Amino acid sequence: METFDDRFDVYIGKSADFAKPILNHIRNIVHQACPDIKETIKWGFPNFDYKGIVCNMASFKNHCSFGFWKSSLLHDPHNLLKDNVKNAMGQFGRITSIADLPPDEIIIEYIKNAVQLNEDGVKVKPKRVETPKTPIETPPYFTKALSENSEAKTYFESMSNSHKREYLEWIKEAKTEETRLKRMATSIEWLSEGKSLNWKYQKK
Repeated sequence: METFDDRFDVYIGKSADFAKPILNHIRNIVHQACPDIKETIKWGFPNFDYKGIVCNMASFKNHCSFGFWKSSLLHDPHNLLKDNVKNAMGQFGRITSIADLPPDEIIIEYIKNAVQLNEDGVKVKPKRVETPKTPIETPPYFTKALSENSEAKTYFESMSNSHKREYLEWIKEAKTEETRLKRMATSIEWLSEGKSLNWKYQKK
């Protein structure tokens, strides 16, 4: 199976003169570390694949970058992997010459470890993005109504934000003052009985 990709040659050929020896050097080292690795272009720059992306390289106007797809899972015995997102795409920082790279044998060590992660089927756990929740604001008129019924107040305060929001939005969405007052009275009644807004539809 072909492991080299002609598009790499095109990419390197179009790079700045300072970048060409750097990219060729990285390319050679990667293949030396894993002869079965395959070249491919993803997202517009060179990637090296072995049962999934292992590492990638790129050239920019004034520097090059080299990084590992699963850098967060890699063993880092030489303390080389950095979070250089603000300065460069890879973990080795801004590379302006071959001298900026670690020794070949160390790079090979990291590449082999990255290949082993893919060989073992280790996956990167997706980062859980916490969505900021809008603060719950209880209208003064409902706060007053709750203060007049201790059982309703106690249960409302114990509810999750989502259940609180259901009640508050139901009351606020009333089209008329009469409807709002009726919904508020019903809410106080149900809350005093320890019921959520949709209690009728909950499985018993």
